[in-house]
Amino acid sequence: MSRRRKHAAHPSHERWLVSYADFITLLFAFFVVLYASSQVDKKKMMQVAAAIQGGFRQMGVFPTTPAATASRPAQLVNDLEKKEPAAPEVPLSQVKSELERALSLEISKHQVEMRSVPDGLVVSLREVGFFNTGEADLLPGAQPVLTHIAQVLGAGGFQIRVEGHTDDVPIHNSRYHSNWELSTARATEVVLMMVQKSGFPADRISVAGYAQYHPVASNETEEGRRRNRRIDVVVVAVTPPRALPAPPPASAE
Repeated sequence: MSRRRKHAAHPSHERWLVSYADFITLLFAFFVVLYASSQVDKKKMMQVAAAIQGGFRQMGVFPTTPAATASRPAQLVNDLEKKEPAAPEVPLSQVKSELERALSLEISKHQVEMRSVPDGLVVSLREVGFFNTGEADLLPGAQPVLTHIAQVLGAGGFQIRVEGHTDDVPIHNSRYHSNWELSTARATEVVLMMVQKSGFPADRISVAGYAQYHPVASNETEEGRRRNRRIDVVVVAVTPPRALPAPPPASAE
C-alpha cells in the first residue's frame, strides 16, 4: 500500500493582525479616557465621588454615618469652587457715588462723565484734559484722575475694559495712519498708567480700540465730535457664580 504523503502546514503570516487589533482597541480606549477626563463637570465629579464612596462603604472602608458620607462630596465641591473668581462685593451704585465725589471737579469741567449701561458702568474721559488732538501721550493732569479711578475700582474687585474712541475725521500723520491706531494707542497709554503708576491689578484690565465706529453723539457737529473723542473705562458687572445643589443624602444600607 502506498503511503499518503503528509503535506507540511503552511505558517500563517497574518497572526500579527491579532496583536495589531488589540493595540488599536487599547489605543482607542486610552483616547476615550483622555477625552472624558478633559471634560470637567463639577456636578458629574460630585456624582462620581459619591458613587465611589458608596462602593467603598460597602467594603467597610468609609464610615456609614450620614455626616461623614455627606461631607466628602461637599468638600470636593468646595475645593472646586475655591478656584472660581470671586465676584465684587461692592455694588455699582456705590462705586458710581464714590467716583462722582472723587472726580467732581473734572465732571464739572465736562472732562469726565459717567453713565450706566447693560454691561455695567462707563466712565468716559474726554479728549480735552487728557490728550492733545491727534496724539496719544497723556497730559500731566491725567495721572491724578486715573489714580482715583484705579483706587476705587481696584478696591471693589472689578474687571474693567479700557476702550479708545475717535471721531470720523481721518488722521494721517507720521505716527498714526488711521483712527484705529490712534484709539488703540490712547487706550493702551491709559492702561499702562493705571497699572504701572496707579497700581491697578494687571490681570483685571483689558484694552480695545474702536476708532470712530462707536459714537455717542453725531459727528455732524463740533460738539458731537468732541464727545466722540474719548476713552471709556467700562466697569464690567460680574455675576456671582451659582452655587451647586447639595448632594442627595445617602440612603441607609
